[in-house]
Amino acid sequence: MTSPPPRPLRADAKRNCDRLIAAAKSEFAERGASASLEDIAERARVGIGTLYRHFPTRDDLIAKVLASGTETIVARGRELLGHARPGEALVIWLRELVDHQTTYRGLTAALAQGYIADNGTQLCASCDLITQAGQALLSRAQATGEIRPDSEVRELILTAHSAAWIAENTEDPAAVDRLLGILFDGLRVVRPSRKRA
Repeated sequence: MTSPPPRPLRADAKRNCDRLIAAAKSEFAERGASASLEDIAERARVGIGTLYRHFPTRDDLIAKVLASGTETIVARGRELLGHARPGEALVIWLRELVDHQTTYRGLTAALAQGYIADNGTQLCASCDLITQAGQALLSRAQATGEIRPDSEVRELILTAHSAAWIAENTEDPAAVDRLLGILFDGLRVVRPSRKRA
């Protein structure tokens, strides 16, 4: 039995929701993903109860703020399924995923928890969509023998998160390329060279 579609918000409720999303984007940009929910509500000129009615958890609010970016990275995964070199397509997508993960300071930790936890938030649902996109790319690269068969998509995504987190916390932007380079080198299937007779 399917659930009935959610009822559309009343005009005033939609206005409050839109203001909360705009305020959250501004607060996250200024203070990072751990910005105070009270400050977000104040900036939106609504009570904290209104914020929680629309977004029961911080993760739900983060997911809504990142919704367009999530749609973009999922769509990019589908687009890259047509790439001539499946292994390269996976590499491109993981690099773009890191850009998505670093939209706001402190976001990598929240998103990593979304991949690990299964607590029913909108962020977990977003992570599921991203995981499905990554799995399709990984499966295709494994099928062509370019990527190790024992690679798992959740581990790849969490490793990309780790690279983003290290770069953010060491304030070394070049760390992402170095760490992802190590990851990609480890993912590729290495063919044994033929010995000369």
